[in-house]
Amino acid sequence: MSRISLVDPKSATGDSAELLGNIHAAFGATPNMFKAVANSPAALASMWGSFGALGSGRLGAKLGEQIAVAVADRNDCHYCLAAHTALGRKAGATAQEMADAQRGQSSDPNTAAVLSFVRTLVEKRGQASDADVKTLRDKGFDDQDIVEIIAHVALNLFTNYINVALAVPVDFPGVKLVREAA
Repeated sequence: MSRISLVDPKSATGDSAELLGNIHAAFGATPNMFKAVANSPAALASMWGSFGALGSGRLGAKLGEQIAVAVADRNDCHYCLAAHTALGRKAGATAQEMADAQRGQSSDPNTAAVLSFVRTLVEKRGQASDADVKTLRDKGFDDQDIVEIIAHVALNLFTNYINVALAVPVDFPGVKLVREAA
């Protein structure tokens, strides 16, 4: 049970109502996470705007979803793991690619480098080293890419914290956390 009320889109008003309408149009439903965040129109605008901006970024949807599951698993966020696994599949990732990403791994060397960097950021709370950034540069990632990777991590930390702290009910098909399975 959620620790905060979930805003019913039918009774929402103002900016939250408009944003929830846009979210419903994009998903064909209104995910519970957005209903929770709708308690703050400013937070909802920030989150939805970030998803939109990063969704049209250079990294692409598939890599964005792989980043999301890597972050979700490290933060024990059942909600984000379930949601982003489903979204990753829609973005063209295989089930194996999403399972590997959840572990911070990939058979693609460039994706593996990104996911390793992502895990470092999460586990060391942003304390990346010169060598960590150089590894990305050696794989062809430039300043724009590196900043965008960090922005994906930050957005996913935001969503993870909302869902974990507020116990938002998962409304996507469940996925087991790797750390639980170990």
